[in-house]
This record gives sequence, C-alpha cells and structure tokens, in this order.
Amino acid sequence: MIDKEIASLAAAVADIHHGATIMIGGFGNAGMPSALIDALIDQGASDLTIINNNAGNGETGLAALLKTGRVRKIICSFPRQADSHIFDALYRAGKIELELVPQGNLAERIRAAGAGIGGFFTPTGFGTQLAEGKETREIDGRQYVFELPLHADFALIKALAADRWGNLVYRKTARNFGPIMATAAKTSIVQVDKIVPLGQLDPEVIITPGIFVQRIVVASSAIKEAA
Repeated sequence: MIDKEIASLAAAVADIHHGATIMIGGFGNAGMPSALIDALIDQGASDLTIINNNAGNGETGLAALLKTGRVRKIICSFPRQADSHIFDALYRAGKIELELVPQGNLAERIRAAGAGIGGFFTPTGFGTQLAEGKETREIDGRQYVFELPLHADFALIKALAADRWGNLVYRKTARNFGPIMATAAKTSIVQVDKIVPLGQLDPEVIITPGIFVQRIVVASSAIKEAA
C-alpha cells in the first residue's frame, strides 16, 4: 500500500545531509514551509545550498535558517528587502555566497530540471553582469543567454492538502514555486495542513501529482483527517 505520510517533522528531514542542495518553496512568507524549515534547523545539517525566491524575512523561517550560519550559498531572485537584515549582514561579512537569478529565469531553470531539459536560451540578463561567462547566441536578430537547469537533492514545500499517495492541492498564491520544485528535486518533502482520504481530492484540481512527492507530513498545528 502506498502511504507517503511521515509521522513527524523531525523524521521527514532526518536524512538531509551536510552539503545538500535544497529548494524551499514560498514567495516571501506565502507558501513558505516554516515548520519544515524549523525542523531542518533542529536537525543540524550544514554547508547547505538553498534555492528560493528571496533570502528570508525578519527572524523566522528561511531567515532563521540563514542566521544559524549553516547556509553556504543561496540562489535566489530577490535577496534584499526592508526586513532581509540577516542575509544582508551575512553577505556584507562575506559569510554567504549569492547567485542572483532573475525571477523568470529562476522559475524556468527549476522547471527545466523537472522536465529533463538540458538548458535554454533567454534574452533576460544579456549584456549585464549576470551573463558573464555564459554562452550567448543571436536568434532571429535578438541576443540570448544560455541558462542551465537547477536540480536539488531535496525540496521543502508547503501545500494545503494531500492524500496518502502524495497528490497535492495548494491554497491560492501559496502555490508559487511548489509545483516546479517538486519535479526538480530527488526527494520532495511536503508540509500540509491535512491529509484526506483517497478520492476526496478532485483529480481536476490536483496541482502536483503524487509521483513527484516522496514524503508528506502534517504541520503540528493542523488537524489530520481520518485516512
């Protein structure tokens, strides 16, 4: 019987190793898997590479992970905002490496990894420092930059609900990067509000099929339905 539910947040992240590359869903706080991030902080893995849209807000979630000093590199599109002081201090002190990627390129690099695409040409970034050292090509009179896919060892994702097979639905804009990250990681770990019986999720509204999900865990504040 296929049952991808994990008993606890700690067990869900227990095998994340030192030096892992981890995709973390979320657009700011929307869709950020805070419970899984807190479990990762407690777990202790270090020398991590994080792929995320931004570089943390305030003192919680991703920012709290950065504060531990266990993130070696972050790949993101929006590292600085009014409350990104933890990343800002680490970067200015030379304690974290940044790879800046335009947001559309970031999404497409993740999607390309999940789709098995070896790379793609995009006009975004051509003629800027972001294109330095990368292959360029003129196509139909326009200049393009070649971008590589982004793969990960693990993806930490937040969804609204799942069944035991790992089929996922999301809450509105909290979906953001979750669906493509699930396809691009070797192991997708999903924090959900509830697990529902098989058949209760309408197949027409399932966003992430269970084939892309390896583990689901109910956040501690949520109520699990009988499966």
